[in-house]
Amino acid sequence: MDTGPLYLEPRLAPRLGALLGSAPFLHMLVDALGSPLGVLLPDQIAENAEGFRSVYRRHRLGGQVFFAHKANRSRSLVRRLTTADAAVDVASLGELRHALGDGFTADRIMATGPKDPAFLWLAARSGVTVNADGPGELEALAGLVRRHDLPRPKVLLRLCEFETSGPRMLSRRSRFGTSVKALGPLLDLLERHRDSLDPVGVAYHLDTTSPDEKAIALEGCLRAMDDLRLRGFQPRTVDIGGGFGVGYLAHAAQWDRYTSELAAAVMGRRPPLTWGGHGYGLHAEGGTLRGALSLYPAHRPVAGAGYLDALLSQPAPTLGRPLGTLLLESLYDLYTEPGRALADQCGLSLARVLEVRHRDAGPAFVRLAMNANDVSLEDHGILMDPVLVPRDGEPAGPQEPVGVHLMGNLCLEADLVTRRTVFLPRLPRPGDLLGFANTAGYCMDFSATRAQQQPVARKVAVREGPGGSAWRWCLDEEYWPIEEYRPITDSGERA
Repeated sequence: MDTGPLYLEPRLAPRLGALLGSAPFLHMLVDALGSPLGVLLPDQIAENAEGFRSVYRRHRLGGQVFFAHKANRSRSLVRRLTTADAAVDVASLGELRHALGDGFTADRIMATGPKDPAFLWLAARSGVTVNADGPGELEALAGLVRRHDLPRPKVLLRLCEFETSGPRMLSRRSRFGTSVKALGPLLDLLERHRDSLDPVGVAYHLDTTSPDEKAIALEGCLRAMDDLRLRGFQPRTVDIGGGFGVGYLAHAAQWDRYTSELAAAVMGRRPPLTWGGHGYGLHAEGGTLRGALSLYPAHRPVAGAGYLDALLSQPAPTLGRPLGTLLLESLYDLYTEPGRALADQCGLSLARVLEVRHRDAGPAFVRLAMNANDVSLEDHGILMDPVLVPRDGEPAGPQEPVGVHLMGNLCLEADLVTRRTVFLPRLPRPGDLLGFANTAGYCMDFSATRAQQQPVARKVAVREGPGGSAWRWCLDEEYWPIEEYRPITDSGERA
């Protein structure tokens, strides 16, 4: 049995690491704006977008990198991307209005997700590309175009349930998209609405990290493009969605060690590693370990732009040549929709420690000015340690590593910021901050609510001053990528 502290240290890029090392600045922000607090790094998302564009250049492909806006509601991240070689994928009427109002032009916006009539109308009216989920959306969109004399919108056909010859392997089922087996009737529909809809290509979006499944889907899209051409259309775009992944942890060995010890705890071979003995999908049955680990693969050596590069370099399952080469030879543009991967290292969630309650047996309780909805790590199956940000510097004397349970501020037994026993380098004190790193992708505000009238986390955008000088900040909604973060004068006014 491994009795040492089971750390899961977060991976920190230089910019985020420097921010977490600026304790006085972070405490100043929380003192002014409250806990919880989301802190965003808009310059990082532009850097991430450039990483994806470099892969396009390496494979000599044209097209767009669309930020999946649903990953974060931030205005500063979206506004910063308007100045980068990037576009935005919107999945609701509100997100579309946000993108249009914050500087994106229609040619750099794509509408995805389930769409109500108002969403479809504004998409067609403004001229954004519509990624259509099925025949119902196409019929509704064509009807709106005719009734309201709207411009003929560009549409992509989202497909699913691809398969390949040889050993039978299907891409996993999805509630989004139309089965490729129903492509014929879908093309019949497009022919009926040729005057109202302009099909510019096909798309897929798979809820998987498997490159083999994605390769099957991409090859299936190439075949579907041929079917569109045979019907007299002129498609030019293949959209492969998102799912490029993020590596959350700094050390593979810590991840392997933790998952091994978790299995041992579920089997009763060591003390529990979670509140109530929760097994994250594993359970013991008759002395045998059953189930499957339902956690995000938190250490991923290949993720983000690197994952895209590997996918484009992978041979097509039956055509045998690299997928990127097949796209290039067909003169097709490539669309991607990274959300989590573009938001990688773009922010953190801060929480103030309110109480440390010692117990006769077991880890101490640490109550935070935050609840599980404010940093929804559990919802997304992500395990990593928070970073301890001391209030008044480190206490004198030797410190002992400690395991603690992180409790939220709601009057609910289930309000655990994480079920996992978290290991910290020392016991926190009231007034310290815990910084949950790399939460900008889905974990920062995707599930946030005002339960029990607790405040939802405010957001600030930050950047270092020229030459690495003092950090500067503004409210997320006040960020614009022009002359931002001017220093504050002694009078409290902007210089």
